[in-house]
Amino acid sequence: MVKLTIVGRVEDGLPLAQDQTYVNQQDNASFLFYQQQAELLLKQISKDPLLHPKMTILLDHHSFHFLVEKKICYIALSDSSYPRKLLFHYLQDLQKELDNFGETTLIQTTSKPYSFVRFSKIIGRIRKQYMDTRTQANLSKLNASRKQELDVVTEHLNDFMQRRQLSATSEISSLDRRMFVSTIWCSRYLQDIALKWTPVTIIILVILVIFKSSLIMTDDYLISNMI
Repeated sequence: MVKLTIVGRVEDGLPLAQDQTYVNQQDNASFLFYQQQAELLLKQISKDPLLHPKMTILLDHHSFHFLVEKKICYIALSDSSYPRKLLFHYLQDLQKELDNFGETTLIQTTSKPYSFVRFSKIIGRIRKQYMDTRTQANLSKLNASRKQELDVVTEHLNDFMQRRQLSATSEISSLDRRMFVSTIWCSRYLQDIALKWTPVTIIILVILVIFKSSLIMTDDYLISNMI
């Protein structure tokens, strides 16, 4: 069954709505753990714009499934035995409902987590339709998509998080190197050296040019006398 649903903004990882069915379970340690994992997953998704738009993330005997559409991420937690194709039907239904929700401006500008209570109620209503996988409607959806291959990437949560952290560490190291080089060349010390030694270098170059010219003129003079 679908146990947890969160809809969030990809731009900054802000959770916009969740299934109200679980609000009264917030004293439940298991629920809080999975909610925190879902919020962390949403944050990681927001940091990687090149991430696959459909993924299944394995965690213990459960699976997180997410769909990214139009800069909105739809995340659902289910038992590992729940049909994945049916789960993505559920996420697609949520996406269609949000498209018709008519609150685009608020979705883009709100800064308060879980502020879309109205849509939270819609999530609960749609989730009920997917509680029983044996209903005629759900069986029809499964049969209709039986021959269709899901373009979904599967990964374990630990591997997913480690890969994101390695990528972030690599980006930070690269940025630090660029900042270090930039800091050196923009330092006051190098500016003082340049002001002090640039005139001296120019004078030395001028002397060398004059000396080289004099040697050439001397050689020409000697050659002309010999002739």
